[in-house]
Amino acid sequence: MITKNKSKSIKFLEKAAGRTLTLNALLESLRLSEELSQSDFSKKLKISSSHLCDIEKGRKVISPERAAKFAAILKRSPEQFVKLCLQDMLDNLGLKMKITVSAG
Repeated sequence: MITKNKSKSIKFLEKAAGRTLTLNALLESLRLSEELSQSDFSKKLKISSSHLCDIEKGRKVISPERAAKFAAILKRSPEQFVKLCLQDMLDNLGLKMKITVSAG
């Protein structure tokens, strides 16, 4: 879950994805905001389009390492991608904890 005090960019991305911001939703929002097909976006991320579809739909979970790689490819904040990845893992386990990530 995201805090109640959401930034404009997070609200925009949630609106584009039509759901709460998770790493899956973030990737889908970025793809949609760039008006790319899953095929084109998956090529950019160097994964198959079926794998991207599974990630976007929440059927596949990616590692924090892969989340950081995706952030680098997309020229986005690796801290945000890793934070969302780890938060998704905790949420899926039903653990009521919040993740904070900072660069070391």
